[in-house]
Amino acid sequence: MTLSQRFALLLAAIIVVGGVACGNQQQTAEQQTAAVPTTDELPAGHPSVQQADPTSMMPTPVVTAGNVLTWTEPEGWLDEPPANAMRQSQYRVPGAAGDGECVVYYFGAGQGGGPMANAERWAGQFTQPDGSSSIEAMETEEIVTHELDTLLIKVTGTYSSGGMMTGAPAQTLPGYKLLGAVVQGPDSNWFFKFTGPEATVDENAETFRALIDSVQPPA
Repeated sequence: MTLSQRFALLLAAIIVVGGVACGNQQQTAEQQTAAVPTTDELPAGHPSVQQADPTSMMPTPVVTAGNVLTWTEPEGWLDEPPANAMRQSQYRVPGAAGDGECVVYYFGAGQGGGPMANAERWAGQFTQPDGSSSIEAMETEEIVTHELDTLLIKVTGTYSSGGMMTGAPAQTLPGYKLLGAVVQGPDSNWFFKFTGPEATVDENAETFRALIDSVQPPA
């Protein structure tokens, strides 16, 4: 066998071994991918695979003595740990028609948008029984509390809750009501959003207004 023939055989052997190795690597990668089932592939009765928390990528707002608003906590409302960094406070509001929730949001200096834009966004989370515009059905009022400009919002209808902001699964809740307030702080707006069954919200409407009237600017 000549030297050139030996070289050709050696080259062919290298190509074959390399192809087998690549094929094994590809098969291993495919097996690893297949070992992670999607939600649709899970066996019946298997617990859902936990999804990534959408709020984990949100930057944490910086709250200091120079920009924080304070208020009097409503009696009878249950203070809960905030579900994410955007929530500065979170209350469960008991009611005979079912519990409501009041959340106080602060997104950081210069963040969060204007009062009316947020009022319309909140109204857009509701649909009306007759198909009319919830933005047109929304009621607003401008007030000043302790020298803080405040926009009050009221809207009722079928409420679509959940989504990226809360990290909770979306729900459609008929017969719901929202009382909201956007309070202008030193460096950005603070958002007070009270939602729940209409009877529960009506039952606590004066308490919510007292909360807003109690909001104080930084000392």
